[in-house]
Amino acid sequence: MNKKIVCFALATVFALSTAGIGFAAKLKCTVDSVDGNTVTMTCKKADKLSVGDKVKVSPPKKATIEGC
Repeated sequence: MNKKIVCFALATVFALSTAGIGFAAKLKCTVDSVDGNTVTMTCKKADKLSVGDKVKVSPPKKATIEGC
């Protein structure tokens, strides 16, 4: 009985911690200007960021048109 409670508690903690990682901050931004290696963006909910945060930026996906 005691082992079942411990196993359930550990499984719950693991599930909640992995769910928290999945809900990392996702911001929607628009690029205002590009000057060499400097990019200026305007983001919604930018208050979630702080100086020194590493941010992953991926370009928008382009739709491909396939022919027959």
